[in-house]
Amino acid sequence: MVTSLDDAAIQFNDQGLVPAILQDYHTRQVLMMAWMNAESIQITLDTGKATFYSRSRQALWTKGETSGHFQHVVTFYYDCDADTLLLEVIPDGPACHTGHTSCFYREIAENAELDKGNSSILKTLNDQIEDRKAHPVEGSYTNYLFNEGLDKICKKVGEESTETVIAAKNGDPDELISETSDLIYHLSVLLNYQGVSFDDVFEKLTARHTHKRRDEYGAAGKIKNK
Repeated sequence: MVTSLDDAAIQFNDQGLVPAILQDYHTRQVLMMAWMNAESIQITLDTGKATFYSRSRQALWTKGETSGHFQHVVTFYYDCDADTLLLEVIPDGPACHTGHTSCFYREIAENAELDKGNSSILKTLNDQIEDRKAHPVEGSYTNYLFNEGLDKICKKVGEESTETVIAAKNGDPDELISETSDLIYHLSVLLNYQGVSFDDVFEKLTARHTHKRRDEYGAAGKIKNK
């Protein structure tokens, strides 16, 4: 693992700079692009906070030093040509000075046939549930579940689990997709009600299913010595 600039053969341009892309570690959303020099890279490695070089001010700057929206670096990559950097970060707030989550919020084109959704919807769903919890809306099904409490939410998770199994047994892909969507929604409400986040679940899944722990699994798929 690279822990200092000396360990990486970064190809800087004639100004001693290299472009750096920031990506949200959890949602995979591209957040911003800025320039780094050797000093800002080393500061980033030392502090864990994304630090850049301003070409206009000709000075170093740490994202968040004014706004408080620091970008905490989880992983730091350089590409095959060593002339572009990628930082996966956990942001304290919006990356864009306009207040948008990402600087890339203005769309040029969209292929509607391909843009049908991805795993980032889990974050969107969780945010919507959080918002309903904080700001109840009359007639909201989510608020109804929160008001009814744990037993009702657990009952719905059980019902949706059963319906998902039945859909699978029926061999109907569309039905299975629909019931799985209902199950994930109700699981999301349950996790939120219990104060558990998707990030907690993702952390556990990562720990169980990355190569670092595969040797801890037995043939039956269970952790050994537990």
